[in-house]
Amino acid sequence: MDWTYIFFTVLKAVIMVTIFMSIAGYTVVAERKVASWIQERPGPNRTTLPIILAIPVIGRIVTRLGLIQLPADGGKFLFKEDPFPGHVNKVYFILAPIVALIPALTTMTVLPFGEITRDGVTVPLVLANLDVGMLFILAFSSLGVYGIILAGWASNSKYPFLGGIRASAQVISYELAMGMSLLPVFMWAGGTLNLFDLVEAQSGLLFGCLPKWMIFFQPVSALLFLTALFAETNRLPFDMPESETDLVAGFNTEYGAFKFGLFFVGEYAHVTMGSALFVVLFLGGWSLWPLNIFGLVDYPAGILGAVLSALVFMLKTFCLIFFFLWIRWTLPRFRYDQIMNLGWKRLLPIAIANFVVYAIAMAVYIRFFNQA
Repeated sequence: MDWTYIFFTVLKAVIMVTIFMSIAGYTVVAERKVASWIQERPGPNRTTLPIILAIPVIGRIVTRLGLIQLPADGGKFLFKEDPFPGHVNKVYFILAPIVALIPALTTMTVLPFGEITRDGVTVPLVLANLDVGMLFILAFSSLGVYGIILAGWASNSKYPFLGGIRASAQVISYELAMGMSLLPVFMWAGGTLNLFDLVEAQSGLLFGCLPKWMIFFQPVSALLFLTALFAETNRLPFDMPESETDLVAGFNTEYGAFKFGLFFVGEYAHVTMGSALFVVLFLGGWSLWPLNIFGLVDYPAGILGAVLSALVFMLKTFCLIFFFLWIRWTLPRFRYDQIMNLGWKRLLPIAIANFVVYAIAMAVYIRFFNQA
């Protein structure tokens, strides 16, 4: 047994989970700051520790940005009293927030976030580079809704139950459009389901100046996938399972303290994972464009190149997370019937038409231009 390999695999897993959960946690703080900026108010800028505030300049910046708000909220959720309502099914009531969080952590293992070149060979920075990585993500990410359904059923209350029913209907409606929107992307990339190969298919330049990012060649697929992603992560304007205007708080009405915190972090973990996946599929992953125009095509070999590629990937992911937050505080919540109509009568037919048109165009191109 190769203990060195096992040690470094476990170490990579711990580092990835730590970074991923830190990003998901601080997305909560970013949500509050973005909301405050849009609404012209300061947001969290008081929570701090004396030892941090004692550091000149840095302490004040950290406090003003609200960076201590996350550990403060985490400590509050961890030590807050957590009573059980007498009418809930305790086993499933406890299991639900765990089930809601696990899929995001599981799918993270197959998501490449950079590359490293050693001895002339470029390999992805990923915990498990599966040939069917995209199928793995689609399969496991869809399990997150079971946590919401469990929460709604185990709460043994009308509003949470309605929230669970809404979540199941919404996921079924939008997963169909999401899956159909990705078929032209796989066809464009040569049929591969490996996420690293999908990023490699978008590397380089077209006509010496244009990026090969999928969003420019598959704009309809990108728009459909992004819309379905909002619905899958229950973000406004698609937050039907927890709509406070008619369901109080929906599926998590009966939850509090640490279990509510798990649901909260789980939602932002899915947002982070969805943003990173969109970057991989449509924004070229860690591609350097527009720096490619100036001759910076490849990353340096070794650790430096790995760090740079990971930083570029994280920057793109942060930009998309900001887009998620921006949309939440810009668009009003849809009605439930509008959500269903959009999924079944708009997105799904457009996704099917997009796939059919692209398949015909590709067949004609191969037939008449003899391009396999």
